[in-house]
Amino acid sequence: MNVVQVQFTPWDKIYYFSQGEIKISKGDKVIVKTELGTEMGEVVGFMEVADQEVVAEDNPADQENEGAEKREAMDEEPEPGRKKTDKTVIKPVIRKATITDLDKLPSADDKSKALSYAIKSKERLELPMKIIDVHFAFDGSRVTFAFIADGRIDFREMVKDLTRHFGRTIRLQQIGIRDEAKIMGDYGHCGRGLCCRGHLKNLASITSEMAELQQCSHRGSDRISGVCGRLMCCLAYEQSGYEQLAEDFPALGAEIKASGKTGKVIGYHTLKQTVDVEFGQNNGDSRTVAEVDIKTKQILK
Repeated sequence: MNVVQVQFTPWDKIYYFSQGEIKISKGDKVIVKTELGTEMGEVVGFMEVADQEVVAEDNPADQENEGAEKREAMDEEPEPGRKKTDKTVIKPVIRKATITDLDKLPSADDKSKALSYAIKSKERLELPMKIIDVHFAFDGSRVTFAFIADGRIDFREMVKDLTRHFGRTIRLQQIGIRDEAKIMGDYGHCGRGLCCRGHLKNLASITSEMAELQQCSHRGSDRISGVCGRLMCCLAYEQSGYEQLAEDFPALGAEIKASGKTGKVIGYHTLKQTVDVEFGQNNGDSRTVAEVDIKTKQILK
């Protein structure tokens, strides 16, 4: 089954819908039915799913009673513990968005006014949060504000205020600081636009171990961190290659023989496929450090 990956806002997760017979390309705007109402989203990708794993609902545009739909769109991952015999039900793409649909979207001025009021509301209530973006549901039923904060925020009074002002259902969604950079955009150390602003849709977890394996942690956190203050996403691009190169490396502290001498591994050079070995600690000789080729076990210098 052809499954379409749809995203409603840059800071929200990706949702999955069945393509059906509709011809869709990446970047197209489509109309879909969600559990919260009708939405317009952007197609960010496609994937093939085995027919025995999923089943598609009938397109509501072909049903006499659209209110009969009550099942959820498929999440990014199957529900934990789901039996192999179970099938995940996913909703279909209703249709591609038309010019009339696009004209219904709120203008930049409408979004600016909504953000301005939300910011004034949180300042009046002295809430320690930063309002980042606003999303108006396509069917006009709700308004969602994205914000960042250091911890949990009690924003119940703010929701009441916004509900009175906009006359719609209000949702406040906390996002991460990397999502803020994804929305605002900027340039990375490479001089190009941020990856998360362009081609990178899923923000993977970046760990300090990646920087250590790629031997760039010594450069300091400022040089390996992005504009968001977190470790750069591009550290994950070559991680698998470094892991393959490091498969035959002895562990730090392990003893190896090289050129007829026994020493202890104290460092490594992944791309050069060499390790630093300290000799002389076992036989009383003066201690020396040499670079050893891990394949030939020969001292290089």
